[in-house]
Formats: sequence, structure tokens, C-alpha cells
Amino acid sequence: MTAHEWAMLLTLAAIWGGSFFFNDIALRELPVFTVVVARVVLAALILLAIMRLRGQRLPRGKAVWAAFLGMGLLNNVIPFSLIVWGQQHIASGVASILNASTPLFTVIFAHLLTADERMTGRRLAGVLIGFAGVACMIGPGALRHLGLNVTAQLMCLAAALSYALAGIYGRRFRAMGIAPMATATGQVMASSAVLLPLMLVVDRPWTLAMPGPPVIFALIGVAGMSTALAYVLYFRILATAGATNLLLVTFLIPVSAICLGTAFLSETLSMRQILGMALIGVGLAAIDGRLWRALRAAIRQPAAR
Repeated sequence: MTAHEWAMLLTLAAIWGGSFFFNDIALRELPVFTVVVARVVLAALILLAIMRLRGQRLPRGKAVWAAFLGMGLLNNVIPFSLIVWGQQHIASGVASILNASTPLFTVIFAHLLTADERMTGRRLAGVLIGFAGVACMIGPGALRHLGLNVTAQLMCLAAALSYALAGIYGRRFRAMGIAPMATATGQVMASSAVLLPLMLVVDRPWTLAMPGPPVIFALIGVAGMSTALAYVLYFRILATAGATNLLLVTFLIPVSAICLGTAFLSETLSMRQILGMALIGVGLAAIDGRLWRALRAAIRQPAAR
């Protein structure tokens, strides 16, 4: 990737890491679907306003909006709901680390569903190392005594699986000639249309107490920064750098999430979780391959002399 693409990737990691922090605050006073709906609806309004100011319009056609709906389900409705539900029972840093398994799922699905991203020995090793990291982080004791906490962790893993499918599915928008801003806006609008009726039935928001200022600011933050701005960057990177490079962002997200959780939410991580994160990092490095090639070149260069 270019320096500009790396800068966008690092920015995306920082603001997506902040979503775990914002979710944690919002969940103190609001139920799951209300938080998720507020996130996508506010983001849709923000992006629509920006498009209007720029004089841009959303594309029309059943095929385009069917694609927006599919992307919205895989990239918003399913993973947002699962992650926010899971964060009711596990720390934001743990949720973000589980989310870092997304590229591991992507390698498997890309091999099965695409013709240009085949599984290699190096990528297979990366998948195995990464999943070992996830197992290490959850812990064998927890797996022997399945309970609500483990269920929450599995929900976050299922969200990572959905994100992986979304990264592959989203490659079609460039071929369809749809700009990143329009893609980001269309998918959050489609997500809002799906989630809003569900929220009205499940949460009955008219019965809820008015949230306090911290929760309101958290909802604005997660919608404006971690959704609207994030998806503009997401689809721009996807269009120029590809799905594989884009989904490496999920390994960078835990850094900002852990920093925020430790600084403001009094959260701590166990040594087992840190070790699991390290193993995931090794797995992602093996999948990406650039670090290994650089080390191999560095070793061969003195030998050649």
C-alpha cells in the first residue's frame, strides 16, 4: 500500500477502536438494538447531509440497492448487533481482540469464494496460528464451562466472520462504478431500514428513560466518527488497496480499544489474553507475508556478500 493508504488504514483503526469505547458507555443506559439503530440512523443522516452539500446523489436501481442491502446485513446489522450484545458481558478490549480474527476468516472464505485469492501454505499456517491465539485468549477452562461470558465471546467471533464475508462481498461496488461515499451511505441506509422496525418491536424505545449527556455524546461519537467517517475510509481503501489489505485493520483496532478501555473504563487484560493477541498478530503477519519476505531478504543479503 502507499503511504496515503497506510495513513487511512491507521486512522480507520483508531476510530473503529473507539467504537468499543463508545458502545460501552451507551450500553450503560440503553439496550442493544437502540444503540445499534442510533448508530446507523445517525450515520446515514450525516452521510446524506454531506452528499447533499457536495451535490452528490445516490445511485438508483434494484441491483444497486440489493447490493447495499447485502452489504448492510453483513457489515452492519449482523456484526453490530452481535458485538454490542457481547459487550454487555465482556470487556471492550477483549471484544476488539476477538474482532481481530476477521482476516483469519477472510483467508478461508477468499479461497472458497474467489478465484484470485487462493490458500497457500503460508496463509494456512497464519490461519492456524491465529485461531490458536483466539483459543488461547478464550481459555480451555472457559470452554469446559460454557456460560454467558463464553457465549458473548462467541458472538464477537461470529461478528468477525460476518465482517470477513462483507470484505469479500464489498469488492463488487468498484466494478459497479459506485463511489465510496455513495456506498457508505447506501449501506447504512439499508441497515437502518432493517434494524429500525426490529428495535421498535424489541426495545420499545418510548418506554425508556431519556439517556444522560455522556450516552448522547457516545452515540454521536459512534455514529459520526466510528460509522460515517469510518465507512468512507473503509470503501476508499477497499477500492484502492483491496480486501486483504483492508481487513488487516482489525488487528490494529485492539490497540486503540485497549488504550481507551484501560484509560477510561478501568479495564485490565490478563496475560493469557495478551498472549492470544500476540499469536493472532503472528498469524496475520504470516498471512500478509511482507514481514517474512523482508526478514528473508535481510538474512540472505549478508550471506550473498
